Amino acid sequence: MSEPTTEAGADSAGTTAPRRGRPPTTVDGLSVPERLVETAVRLFSEKGFERTSVQDVVSAAGVTKGAMYHYFSSKDDLLHEIYARVLRLQQENLERFAALDAPVAERVRRAAADVVVTVIENLPDVTIFFRSLHQLAAEQQAEVRRARRRYHETFRAMVHEGQVAGEFRAEVDPELVVDYYFGAVHHISVWWRPDGALSAEQLGEQYADLLLASVLPR
Repeated sequence: MSEPTTEAGADSAGTTAPRRGRPPTTVDGLSVPERLVETAVRLFSEKGFERTSVQDVVSAAGVTKGAMYHYFSSKDDLLHEIYARVLRLQQENLERFAALDAPVAERVRRAAADVVVTVIENLPDVTIFFRSLHQLAAEQQAEVRRARRRYHETFRAMVHEGQVAGEFRAEVDPELVVDYYFGAVHHISVWWRPDGALSAEQLGEQYADLLLASVLPR
């Protein structure tokens, strides 16, 4: 599990308190938090989350423990941030697609393809996180579930919009559409390889085609 520290600055609810002090410095062109997260991704992938210590991470990142604890209260925080940054990117992209002045089918297509591409582009992050999710503290697991639920609800709202507009089949449960599609997307980390027949973009387009085929009127 985590390696807590009294330097962490966590409140009584277990949430991380705002850090104060100098702004992030850089190490080899990355800010200290970015370098720590990138290093954690590599070490968690090579050694596993449990077998990687905070000292392993800071040594490989070329920073001190004090510098790490300025930004992350524990090893759990690093694991959480690995996936949270992917979720933030996907949520931003989804909200941009949802707000487009375009037919709902086109917006759904673009969002569906994007989530495949962003999973593949961040495959080490996604793979490590789902492999180690059970080791996060309960409140951090709940936070991840809330963030994922927000994404799914935004996506589901577009499916429902298409049904109300008569563009999508009304008899299909939008919740089932979301669960079915994202179950398939989450499985990508199990089988996709960069030397395979399809690029990330090609796979995204094919997944999006399959999704639309399931909701468009027959």
